[in-house]
Amino acid sequence: MAVRAIRGAVQVAADDRQEILDGTAELVTQVMERNRLSTDEVISVIFSATPDLSAEFPALAARSLGFQEVPLLCCTEIRVPGAMPRVVRLMMHVETALSRAQIQHVYLRGAAALRLDIAQ
Repeated sequence: MAVRAIRGAVQVAADDRQEILDGTAELVTQVMERNRLSTDEVISVIFSATPDLSAEFPALAARSLGFQEVPLLCCTEIRVPGAMPRVVRLMMHVETALSRAQIQHVYLRGAAALRLDIAQ
């Protein structure tokens, strides 16, 4: 087994609690499914949100999906002029037999434009 980092992002429609929770849950679920992971293989997850998202912590969505024993951290992205608004990002650290080339990074909704080079 190797330790790998998986990246992902989702753009939500508004700074609304349910939008943030739903978008984050969709993102986490897609990362887990596409990489065939269980929560036992997840070491930790760092969530970030653009400064225009403050209605809820993205980590709450992961907790509702069974990540109670996984260390989670939320932080704010730096404010960069012209950056895409309303984006929740994650970096998930996992133990997996997948090679770096086999890892599927997940960029959903408008956030797919952020990393066309690695978005699946």
